[in-house]
Amino acid sequence: MKIHAVALLSILPSGVLAFQPASRSTSQNVLSFSNTARRAVAVESTDPVLKFPNLGSDKEQEQKTGATNVDLDGVVASGLKYQALSIRSEDFPQSKDLRAVIPADCFESDTATSLAYLGVSLVGTAACTLFGVNMLSVLPPENLLTLPFWALYSAVTGTVAMGLWVLAHECGHGAFSSNRKLRDAIGYTLHSIMLVPYYSWQRSHAVHHQYTNHMELGETHVPEKIAEGEKGSMEFRESLLKTFGRETGIKVWGGIQMFLHLVIGWPGYLLIGATGGPDRGMTNHFFPDPLTTPPQPKKELFPGNWKEKVLASDIGIAATVAAVAVWTLCNGLPQTMAMYGGPLLVINAWLVLYTWLQHTDVDIPHFSSDDHTFVKGALHTVDRPYDKLDPWGFIDFLHHKIGSTHVAHHFDSTM
Repeated sequence: MKIHAVALLSILPSGVLAFQPASRSTSQNVLSFSNTARRAVAVESTDPVLKFPNLGSDKEQEQKTGATNVDLDGVVASGLKYQALSIRSEDFPQSKDLRAVIPADCFESDTATSLAYLGVSLVGTAACTLFGVNMLSVLPPENLLTLPFWALYSAVTGTVAMGLWVLAHECGHGAFSSNRKLRDAIGYTLHSIMLVPYYSWQRSHAVHHQYTNHMELGETHVPEKIAEGEKGSMEFRESLLKTFGRETGIKVWGGIQMFLHLVIGWPGYLLIGATGGPDRGMTNHFFPDPLTTPPQPKKELFPGNWKEKVLASDIGIAATVAAVAVWTLCNGLPQTMAMYGGPLLVINAWLVLYTWLQHTDVDIPHFSSDDHTFVKGALHTVDRPYDKLDPWGFIDFLHHKIGSTHVAHHFDSTM
């Protein structure tokens, strides 16, 4: 397999401009882009259709990057410095060999420790909520002048409560405790309160782990495929550059992508499987059958007994929606948004930001069916240091290190 890089200008969440790499499967003749702004394209063509200044001959590229199977035309290195592109398929270890070097005690769940982590997140979230309740009479959210305060409250409370989301996620993986009834009760309750259908997401997230960076069957942040001669979503991007100029236009495009991902992205995924691979058809986490006929019916997202579990998840969501509706009728929409809606939006934004950055960068490829393996997918995830955002590690602590230990998590999520 020869991986070709077709340069595609994008904007990272940090505002850094970068070019995107593309991988081509020689059997399927598809160029696949890993794109931080999600608007990547795959062009069905025998040759790259976009040309940018070359980094040199194949031999010079190998000396610079170690990437012998990559054409790096116009590709700017991320912090990974092309490492993801320099590894050949035969270099990846077998799953059993990789597991053998991990200490055995990493696979032993400790319920007491997990409950202690749960206590930290519960106390922190309760403290924030209590503070918010006391501020309702001082800075009533009905007054638009108090909006900056409640926006800050949502940011802080949502960031703290994200720890509860992470622990519910661990329950879904079975890592929280060996006691299934306990972990399902905790996970179901926490996720239902945050409008996440527990069993439905448990299934789709397991599929995501199985098919990480898979072009056809991946569940999240799968690059867009566009046939030769078409532009797809990139046509809108080009129109912004023409309208606002290159420097401003790319910022507008990046801002739109940030909004679509961090605000719309999570509900979009639950409702229509947004950013998921095409071969399962359009999916909905609240309805067990595919909304459209999947190209691979045997790869249906919710097969067999999972259909009943989807409906069981809906009960928890319905209960939460009913409670929120009663709250709104009794106390008004401004209070509901200030105390619940705002923090929930921040939780959702954290979730999408984590998955976005953990599975996407300018020099991380995606793979077609003929070239994907579980280990290859797992080892193409990324641990993200917080750096200036969290120099003391406080956010990483609140979120139980979900952002900085993701590679190990993807290899075996029971650790």
